[in-house]
Amino acid sequence: MKDFVSSTDGKRIMKFAVVTVALLAAFLALEVATLAKGLDNPGPAMNTITVSGSGDATSTPDIAAFNFSVSADAKAVIDAQTTVTQKTNDILAGLKTLGIEDKDIQTSDYNVYPKYTYQPSICPANSICQPGKQVADGYTVSETISVKVRKTADAGTALALAGEKGATNISSLSLALDDPQAPMNEARLKAIDNAKAKADSLAERLGVRLGRVVSFDDGAAQGPQPIYAAYDKVASQSAGAPPVAVGTNKVSATVNVTYEIR
Repeated sequence: MKDFVSSTDGKRIMKFAVVTVALLAAFLALEVATLAKGLDNPGPAMNTITVSGSGDATSTPDIAAFNFSVSADAKAVIDAQTTVTQKTNDILAGLKTLGIEDKDIQTSDYNVYPKYTYQPSICPANSICQPGKQVADGYTVSETISVKVRKTADAGTALALAGEKGATNISSLSLALDDPQAPMNEARLKAIDNAKAKADSLAERLGVRLGRVVSFDDGAAQGPQPIYAAYDKVASQSAGAPPVAVGTNKVSATVNVTYEIR
């Protein structure tokens, strides 16, 4: 009987010890996890410095775009449409010889509307003269095409070609970048480098060391600001083509960076 009691007490003690060790291991694991989390996510920085940086980037437009319109008058709509279609197709065929692709040619407007002329009244002698009136006198048809020229050196030639082949209006010439974000990214990186250089200089003077970046603010960008080109930069290869000065554009970026200091 005594041996049975001793054996039972020993089992109870062993079971209690196992449970105690398990609880202790779980507690230690929780403490280690909490400590690791604290290392990964340090608390708010108490000592900081904030610096601003600025950067510029220049770029040369690599795309020229413009609109041209063709219009025609006729007694019948179909006749006016036929004239417009023939002239427009002739212009487009010429533009394609410059390497302009279909994806860069788009119809942006098409109009058909009646045309009127003013017919004065014939006033008999010794009678009240009636006012004149508008009389239908056929139709006007117009089509507007938007063109993108990816080789800016051909911009002037494209404008001249459109005029020579019957465009009745040429407008909205613009110069731009195919990737407008590229110079802005360059300016922003320069601004960050400028801010880092300022922070390094301040840290050295203050006798502290820079730590982690606490906050970053991408300030308002400026640009593009045109910088006009000299005459030898004119994008035109034909003596009869209008000169198109491509020039360059400048963009500016500003950033604010806050560093922890130790």
